[in-house]
Amino acid sequence: MTVTNPGIANLEEVVDSLPAEEKALFQRIYAVTTTAGELRPPNSMQPWVRQQFGSLEAVTSQKIVKVTNTVTWEEALFNRLRDRRPIEVREENSLETKLQQARQDDSFQNPKANTPEDVFGRVVGKHCITASNIAKYDGLHGMVIFNEFHPLHFSREQVIDYIDVGWEWAKRAQAKQPQAKYFFFAWNCLWRAGASIYHGHAQVMLTRDRHYAKIEGLRRAALSYRQNYGSSYFTDLFQVHRSVGCAVEKNGIKILAHLTPFRDNEVILMAGELNLPLKERIYEVLACLRDRVGVTSFNLGLVTPPLAETDENWEGFPVMVRVVDRGAPDSQASDVGGIEIYASSVVSSDPIELARQLRQCLD
Repeated sequence: MTVTNPGIANLEEVVDSLPAEEKALFQRIYAVTTTAGELRPPNSMQPWVRQQFGSLEAVTSQKIVKVTNTVTWEEALFNRLRDRRPIEVREENSLETKLQQARQDDSFQNPKANTPEDVFGRVVGKHCITASNIAKYDGLHGMVIFNEFHPLHFSREQVIDYIDVGWEWAKRAQAKQPQAKYFFFAWNCLWRAGASIYHGHAQVMLTRDRHYAKIEGLRRAALSYRQNYGSSYFTDLFQVHRSVGCAVEKNGIKILAHLTPFRDNEVILMAGELNLPLKERIYEVLACLRDRVGVTSFNLGLVTPPLAETDENWEGFPVMVRVVDRGAPDSQASDVGGIEIYASSVVSSDPIELARQLRQCLD
């Protein structure tokens, strides 16, 4: 059976249509359930419903798809209708207006004068420079400050340089503190993504003893998966995404439109090492999200296996990058509420549609 117009709303049908082996592999990692949310709007509300959502039927019976990763226990509830819900709290000033105002008092304009340096000095790239974060997450916590003020004005060469400089920072930090082996690179773009300073920058961290908790949890889940099934969790994760139209591979880099995203339009990239093809694909994904999907605020997290030998087993753990959309900058309403913090992600974007966009960008 072939599913016409596959999308997240009919993911159950897409999975049922797979060959038996692919379906079994998908169900080894993911559980999918579909339910309907029903309601009855009063007559007085119906004109507004039609105007806001297109029809009464769109809201009286809403299709909700729950996707659960039973290996990592990540979960997402999908309802495309939530993308059209009214958001009453909006900023009066546009993104560009706010950025123009911020440029007038830019503390990162002269980082050598206005930011501290790490005890091992600064790393200077073609398009960025490092600083030591003045209010640290961890003992080794720095920043990669972009020469370009505007956080959405990035080129291929710039993105590659940001990552190269972050990686060089990690190597110098590890040489200073050999017991610190676990690297994390985070790019929070604009205030919706948690950036306290508008000038484009990223965070770099190197921790000791074990990797950060969510990464360590993923390592343990992947190790348990290998012990249970005799195969790589990360290889199988890519395979099941590709089987339902949510993955693409380019130059050896595996790219997934994530089926259990933290928020809308989450993309995962995986590679065997932090090489040039991965850095180029990171730029291409970011550019696609910015230019085609309309993402203006995002979080990017890049994690690598440890920089030096450790007691725990990291066999098969890839270099992994996750990028997620954090919503419109003019909205004052947070995109994360109690359900996302304590229960499951609630998502309005469609990973299958996102994958189509990615394939067009990456061809």
